Amino acid sequence: MSIAIGIICKAPEPGRAKTRLAASIGYEAAAELSACFLRDLAATIESVPSALGRRGVAVYAPAGGEALLRPLLPATFDFLLQTGRDLGEVLLGATRVLLENGHHGVLLVNGDSPTLPSRLLVQAIEALQETADRVVLGPASDGGYYLIGLKRPHAHLFDKVSWGTPSVFAETCARADESRLPIARLPEWYDVDDEDTLLCLQEDLAGRSIRFADGALAPWTRAYLAEAPELAR
Repeated sequence: MSIAIGIICKAPEPGRAKTRLAASIGYEAAAELSACFLRDLAATIESVPSALGRRGVAVYAPAGGEALLRPLLPATFDFLLQTGRDLGEVLLGATRVLLENGHHGVLLVNGDSPTLPSRLLVQAIEALQETADRVVLGPASDGGYYLIGLKRPHAHLFDKVSWGTPSVFAETCARADESRLPIARLPEWYDVDDEDTLLCLQEDLAGRSIRFADGALAPWTRAYLAEAPELAR
């Protein structure tokens, strides 16, 4: 089976990338850190055994952002421009296009989890390879989800969800229950969106995290933070 693993991402332009985090660390640092996140997450995707049929994809915005993103990502990655008015439409649209392009399943991950372990991606792929239809969900520590996996474009999962709130994961599970769609739930992980979750990342990279242990090494992010003393905690 061919499984597309799409990173939902923005081109790392100062003033557009990671604006919530930029309020604490500045636009330039936020954009540079975003680029490191994408490098590390793409490397994690590439570390998933190719025998599992994975194919990396950048599901990106804005139009024209490919020029900034292509040097950051492996040459094997495909590129798909985001469409839609909100995150739900972006996720549904990407799922539809990637399935229409011949993939048997689609995993969509956010671009804000540089330490996401490859084992969780493998677990998600294995869940999609089961015969019965299902949704694969990776709950994020902020109440959202860091990953959603589908074999069919179930539009109901994205309908009237309160995007950007702590209820996103619960609402999505409720939509799945309404559709009688089984849920394969992955272990919790975290996104880096603000100053508090940046601290969580630094604790993780320093080996002091109990909640999120054995994450990916994230060498690009690790090196950037080591060379940015103003971001040290």
